[in-house]
Amino acid sequence: MSPDSCASDAVEGTAEVSGWSSRRTRLRELIEGKRFQAVIIGLIAFNSLVLGLETSATVMGAVGGPLVFVDRLVLAVFVVELSLRIAAYGWRFFRDPWNVFDFVVVGIALVPASGPFAVLRALRVLRLISTVPRMRRVVQALMTAIPGMGAIIALLMLLFYVGAVIATKLYGGSFPEWFGTLGESLYTLFQVMTLESWSMGIVRPVLEVHPYAWLFFVPFIPVTAFTILNLFIAVIVNAMQSQHDDENRAADEAAAEAARGERETLLAEIPAIRVELSELRRDGNGTRR
Repeated sequence: MSPDSCASDAVEGTAEVSGWSSRRTRLRELIEGKRFQAVIIGLIAFNSLVLGLETSATVMGAVGGPLVFVDRLVLAVFVVELSLRIAAYGWRFFRDPWNVFDFVVVGIALVPASGPFAVLRALRVLRLISTVPRMRRVVQALMTAIPGMGAIIALLMLLFYVGAVIATKLYGGSFPEWFGTLGESLYTLFQVMTLESWSMGIVRPVLEVHPYAWLFFVPFIPVTAFTILNLFIAVIVNAMQSQHDDENRAADEAAAEAARGERETLLAEIPAIRVELSELRRDGNGTRR
């Protein structure tokens, strides 16, 4: 093979790679465009409506066939969308956890299922979380808050365990259906913490037999239902605020970097402008002569 042919093959290979790269760039611009995103969000919302209608026996009896066809058509669109994303980003597609989430959700919907597993198709609605940026930020904040909530969860479990042991010993003999075992006491105390029928349903009947039971239940409710749960809220709000601050900081840094680049470009062009002005002056002087 001659050197000229090798050089020609190399040029053709470079051109082919460059063409594929440009096509990928255009495909990414299409996928990340606002119109494309709006269409996908609309399809997800429409698909959630279809899935809701499929739960009605009356609707399925009237238009069940068309609903199933529309559901499969929307699923086919989701498959095409994911295929375009994979083609646009290559293996980098799987580096983003949200892309993996979408891939798993759509993949589950493609698996033939019947009976209880058929309900997994409803997971497609969760794609709204990864598609809508504000929802995605909320979920990311929740994930960020999980480590901070670990100590609060441990404290809450400790309080529940101690309270369940005390309640079982004090009230298990009189109210075995609520406090007969440690597990039943834990469930009853959880009901008390949620304030669901805690007074008339549980505490007042216990007070009729144990008049001093309020000494246990009254402190338990504020500590668990108000103090601990508000700590959860505080940790989540703090995580969301921190994420918001990080996003603003990143935006400010990007804007500063862009301004720095423009300034450097202008400074680099100044010598060339000076040279052009000098040439114009020389040309002007020569013309005067």
